Amino acid sequence: MDLSKIKMVVTDMDGTLLNSDHQVSDKFFSLFEALKKRDIKFVAASGRQYHSIIDKLDSIKDDIIVIAENGGFTMQNGKELLVTPLPNATKNEVINLLDGVKNVHPVLCGKNTAYITNQSTLFEHKLKEYYTNYKVLDTLNDFDAEIVKIAIYHFESSEKYIYPKVFHLENELQVKISGANWVDISSKNANKGYALEKVMQQNNIEPHELLVFGDYNNDLEMLALADYSFAMKNAHPKVLELANYQTESNDNFGVERILEQLINSK
Repeated sequence: MDLSKIKMVVTDMDGTLLNSDHQVSDKFFSLFEALKKRDIKFVAASGRQYHSIIDKLDSIKDDIIVIAENGGFTMQNGKELLVTPLPNATKNEVINLLDGVKNVHPVLCGKNTAYITNQSTLFEHKLKEYYTNYKVLDTLNDFDAEIVKIAIYHFESSEKYIYPKVFHLENELQVKISGANWVDISSKNANKGYALEKVMQQNNIEPHELLVFGDYNNDLEMLALADYSFAMKNAHPKVLELANYQTESNDNFGVERILEQLINSK
């Protein structure tokens, strides 16, 4: 494996760069400085809200590109690079569909603010890890401002309890199991791969110059763009099947180990 041609590194956050305590290691920040010195661009790509990603990477926020909300919103140095909103009519269709499903918690994701109802204090506490800026509404049906995604949470299993209720929307929308507890619904073009492809074009990056890390199904499109695609050891089976390579788990410095090899190759 020759990483000497790599010009851009892209990593998912939860289950990938973040450990199980949702923290970024000090080791990563040291490695980032080495990447920067070698003019290797860094992209954080996550289903998280933009502000939540920036909170995790605050010390390097001015030097990175952020693909947030599973590709619905891309930013660099405070400048919008790409926004792919979800049509309002689609939002209402999904919300109405979920009305008959027990124990699900939908989140309307705007570019800067998320919106929930006050149905669960326990869920609101969980939400704070992923959404720094949010508001509580009486109902989501009347909300008509622009959103880029609907994130749906289930405390037990998104794949078992949410996905079967919404998978039939896949012909018209992106329906992604984005974590053990989350399903994300967005516009057909709002995925990490579509956003990353735009970023690659803007920076003249070819597939053999791209290094990508991921662990869940919302990473599949961006992993497919890179010759050097890495699945975490803790990844979903579909990710393990698609990726060209595998690294250690997010709790065992899987990303950092490969970045060390990248830096040494230079």
